[in-house]
Amino acid sequence: MKRKYLSIAIGGILLAPAAFVQAQEQQAVPAGTQATQLDEVTVTARRRTESIQDVPVAVSAFGEEQIKDLQASTVEGLQGAVPNMNIAQGRGSANSVNVFIRGIGQPDALQTFDPGVGMYVDDVYYSRINGALFSLFDIQQLEVLRGPQGTLYGKNSTGGAIKLTTKNPFDNEGGAVEVTAGDYGRLEGRFYVSGKLSDTLAGSIAGAKITNDGYVKDAVTGKRYNDDDTEALRMKLAYKPTDNFSAVLSLDTTKQDAALTLGRPMAPLLQTSLAPAGVIVLQPGETGKWNRRAQTSFKDGEGQYLKHSGASLAMEWEINEQFMLKSISSYRKLKTKSYIDIDASQYELGDVLVALDQNQKSQEFQLHYDNGSNLHATFGAYYMKENVPSYQEAYADDLFSFLGAGVPFLRTIGDDLTTTSVAAFAHVNWEFVPTWTVAAGVRWTKDKKDYDRTTSTFWGAPFAGLNGTVAFDAKASWTAVTPSISLQKEFSDNLMGYVSANRGFKSGGFNGRANTVYDTEHAKFDPEHVWTYELGLKGSTADHRMRGTATAFYSNYSDFQARVSQDVGTFPVLNAAKLNIKGIELEGSALLGEATTLSAQLGWMDAKYDSFEDFRLDPSYAGYDPSVNHDHVPFSPDWTARVALQHVFSLGDNGSLTFGGDVSYRGDTWLSVDNRKVLSQDAYTLVGAYGVWDSSQLTWQVRAGVRNLTDKQYKTEGQEFASVGNIQTAYYGLPRNWYVSVRYNF
Repeated sequence: MKRKYLSIAIGGILLAPAAFVQAQEQQAVPAGTQATQLDEVTVTARRRTESIQDVPVAVSAFGEEQIKDLQASTVEGLQGAVPNMNIAQGRGSANSVNVFIRGIGQPDALQTFDPGVGMYVDDVYYSRINGALFSLFDIQQLEVLRGPQGTLYGKNSTGGAIKLTTKNPFDNEGGAVEVTAGDYGRLEGRFYVSGKLSDTLAGSIAGAKITNDGYVKDAVTGKRYNDDDTEALRMKLAYKPTDNFSAVLSLDTTKQDAALTLGRPMAPLLQTSLAPAGVIVLQPGETGKWNRRAQTSFKDGEGQYLKHSGASLAMEWEINEQFMLKSISSYRKLKTKSYIDIDASQYELGDVLVALDQNQKSQEFQLHYDNGSNLHATFGAYYMKENVPSYQEAYADDLFSFLGAGVPFLRTIGDDLTTTSVAAFAHVNWEFVPTWTVAAGVRWTKDKKDYDRTTSTFWGAPFAGLNGTVAFDAKASWTAVTPSISLQKEFSDNLMGYVSANRGFKSGGFNGRANTVYDTEHAKFDPEHVWTYELGLKGSTADHRMRGTATAFYSNYSDFQARVSQDVGTFPVLNAAKLNIKGIELEGSALLGEATTLSAQLGWMDAKYDSFEDFRLDPSYAGYDPSVNHDHVPFSPDWTARVALQHVFSLGDNGSLTFGGDVSYRGDTWLSVDNRKVLSQDAYTLVGAYGVWDSSQLTWQVRAGVRNLTDKQYKTEGQEFASVGNIQTAYYGLPRNWYVSVRYNF
C-alpha cells in the first residue's frame, strides 16, 4: 500500500518537466473561459514581492481558491499539502497549533517554550502557539517557507515560517457571504465587505462564526467534546493620499469558547499506594480502534476559553525611485483559560488549568533599495517586548492512595515571563553578471528573558505536613548572528537553480515545569541553532502549462531542547541532542488540456540524532526506563506525499461544474521525544473529494465535499508524562465528515 501511493505521487509530479515549481491552480474566471496556462504566482518570502520562480527559497503558496480546494477551515488544513511539514491542533487544546517543518518545531506546548516555526499575519510575528490555530476566513495568500529564516524573519524560525496575508481593501472591492453546514453539527458563517470610501481611503470588514458539536462523546452523560465555537472579526482601513505613501490599519479579535479537547489513554493509568506500598492499575491502556468515547473528571463549564485581539499599522513610503521605507507596528493581547484533562479519564491524575494573559508589542523598520536593474538591498531593525503571566493548577486526587483511600493533591503555580528582543539585519541581492545572482544577509539578535515562578503544593490528610512552596526568579540573555547566502543561476527564461546556506536560532529560556528545588537550580536551558544547506531547481515549460520545483537539503541541528519526564512531578529540560536531517522535496502542477489541473507534492526526510545525552538511560540511574529510546525524531515521517486532481465542466450560460479530490500519504510518525510505542502512528493515507458549481458570472457558488473519505483513524498528537500515573495520551484526527456551503459574491 505504501509503495502504491508513493508511485502515484511520483507519477503525478513527473507529468511536470524536469524542473519543478509549486504552482497554484487557475484562479476563478467566468464560466466557459478556457485556461491556456497556469497563472503566475508571486510571494513575499524575501520581504518584497517576487515571482515564486525567482526566489532561492523552498516556498509553497496558496491563494483563496486553493485553500478552499484543500478543504481547510483552519491552518491545520495544510497538513499533507506541504512536503516535510507536520501541522496539527495542539495537544489537548482547542486554540493552539503544533508545527514541525523538516523535523524542527516545539516539542513542549507550554508557554515558556518558544516555537520552532514562525507564524506571521500581515508580517506581524505571533510569539505563542496558543491562539495560532487561525481560522482562514479573509486570507489573500498563505505561504509556507521551509528551512531557517533567521536573516529576514529572525529567531524562532529555525524550521521555517508560515505567512498569512489578509485582503487589502483597495485590491478587493466588493464582498461575499458564505454559509456552511455539515455533520457533527457543523455550522459556519463567513462574510467579507470591502470598498472605497473616497479616492484615498478604503475599508473592509470580515467576520466568521464557526461551530460544531464535537467528535468525541461521553457514553454515560452524552456530553460532546472536541467541539468548536469561534467568533472572529477583522477590520481594515487603508489610506493612500499619494502614489508614494500608503498606510493600512488593521484591528482584529477572535473569541473561542469550547468544551474540553479529549484524547485517549494509550497506556495503563497507575496509582501509587503509599501504604501499603505498591502500584494500582486504575484503567488499562486502550488498544484497537477507538470508538471516540471518553470520560473526564472535569465538570460542566470547565472548558477552554480564548480571546485574542490586536492592532497593527503598516506604512510604506517611496522616498524616491531607489528607496522605500516600511514600518510595521503592532500590539497583541492573548487571554486563555483552558482546562486540560491530560490523562483523558474520569480520574484526577494529570488534570490542569492553564490560564494566560499575554501581551506583546513590536516595531519593525525596513529600508529597501532597488537600483532598477541588478541590485536590491533590505536593511532593517526589529523590537519586540512580550509579557506572559500565567496561573496554573494541577489536580491529582487519584495519583496517590493511603490505606485504600485517595490522597487529595493540589498544586498551584504563578509565573511571569518577560521577553525583550531586539535585532538588526541586512540582505543584499546582486546580479553580478548576467544570469548569475548572489544573495547574502546577516541578522544580529539579542534576547533577554526575566522569569518569576512560585509553586505551592497542598496535600490532604495525612500528608498535610508535606505542604510547601518553591519559588525562584531568574534572568538571562542570549545573542545570535544568523547569516544566509545563496548563489542563483538562470539557465534559461524558464529554468533556474540555486544553492544556499542559512542559519537559524531558537531562543533559550527557563523550564516552565520547575516544581522542585532541584528543578529551579537547573531551570535554564540554552538556545538551539541550525545550519541548513540547500540545492534547488525551479522551472516551467515554455507554454507555462507545467511547472515545478526540486529541492534537496541537509541540516545540522544542535542543542535540541528536550523536555523529559523524570520522577513524579519532575520534568527537566535538556539541551540534549545534535541532529542531522536530510531530505528531498518535489512539487509540481500541470494544466492538462483546457480544464484539468494536476498537482503533486512529495517529501522524503531522514532525521537522526547524532547524539542524545539522557541521564535516564543510564542503567545505574534509579529511574532507569528501558522503554525509552531516541531512535526516532518526533513529528518527522520519512515520506509525505499528495496528489490532487481537478476538472472543470463548462455548462455554458448555466455556469460550470468542478470536481476534485486528493490523496495524501504520511509515513510512520512518532509523537513524543521518548519514542514510546503507544504514542506513534503507523503510515496512513487520507482521501478527500469535493464538487463545486459556479454561476456564469461567479455570483453564486455551491460547494460540497467530504474529508477523510475512507474514515481512517489516525493519531496526530500525544501527551507524554509517564512519570505521573504513566500518562500517555493520544489525540486523533477528524473522522469522515461532509459539508455543503453556499456563497454569494457581490
